[in-house]
Amino acid sequence: MSSIDRRTFLEMAMAVPAAAVARQAWAAPAGGLKKAVYLGMLPKDLTYADKFGLAKTVGFEGVEVGTVADAAVAQEIRAASVAAGLPIHAVMNADHWRYPLSSADPAVVAQSVAGMEASFRNAKLWGADVILLVPGVVNAETSYADAWTRSQTVVKERILPMAQDYGVVVGMENVWNKFLLSPLEMARYVDAFASPWVKAYLDVGNMLFYGFPQDWTRTLGSRIARVHVKDFQLDRRNSRYAWKNLGEGDVDWVAVRQALADVKYEGWVTTEIDGGDAAYLKDVVGRLDRFFNGQKPIQPAG
Repeated sequence: MSSIDRRTFLEMAMAVPAAAVARQAWAAPAGGLKKAVYLGMLPKDLTYADKFGLAKTVGFEGVEVGTVADAAVAQEIRAASVAAGLPIHAVMNADHWRYPLSSADPAVVAQSVAGMEASFRNAKLWGADVILLVPGVVNAETSYADAWTRSQTVVKERILPMAQDYGVVVGMENVWNKFLLSPLEMARYVDAFASPWVKAYLDVGNMLFYGFPQDWTRTLGSRIARVHVKDFQLDRRNSRYAWKNLGEGDVDWVAVRQALADVKYEGWVTTEIDGGDAAYLKDVVGRLDRFFNGQKPIQPAG
């Protein structure tokens, strides 16, 4: 693929609405937005059974778990999920950073594909129906065009067949990988697969350096398979930034909630922020509730 010039950019902008109509719809879970927590936010000194029990007690409705290669540990996590009555709705793939699909080294790509194979096995065992995947990384060795072409080829030839066999959606995420830097590009990237098994995993905080989550939400629309929430504070004047709890950064949460409603997203919204104890986690659930209700996640002082 050649560099994206102005003409191509305009063609992309005009093509997105038409593609949204023609694409096969993917059915999100019914019943509105659902509160989930990333497993890594739960206290590390607890057993898996106690982690899931705590998540249920404070008010979460589901959990997202990272790839687990150890079969015994994966079984332990499944047992904890079943005992707590708390579903695992998604798997966060683990090896796409160390072993990017966009690498020129076949051995690195093979490691990345093996990581996705483990993620698919986890998803089947746990009952998850989405896997988060960072599809490529642009760096000094990998150009933007190469990242696009290589990752598309590997996904089509080696990842998509597994997604079809397992019946699990692959959700593409943008996470400071210097790749897919606009919602139009992400939409075009997803649409190029022409498959209901490839969607987008929207992270509300990741694009604040170069965009607005409400814009990404409306552009991606029904392509969105899952949503991550975190907040981010920018201080461009002093070249500083910091990840924040929900409502304490620069995300316009009311606008994001309206955008999710506009595109009729219903399904899992997973917190991916710093972890803490029961009181902290219960507060996070309260912030999610306020966000779901169209309010700012934190209550005004006084």
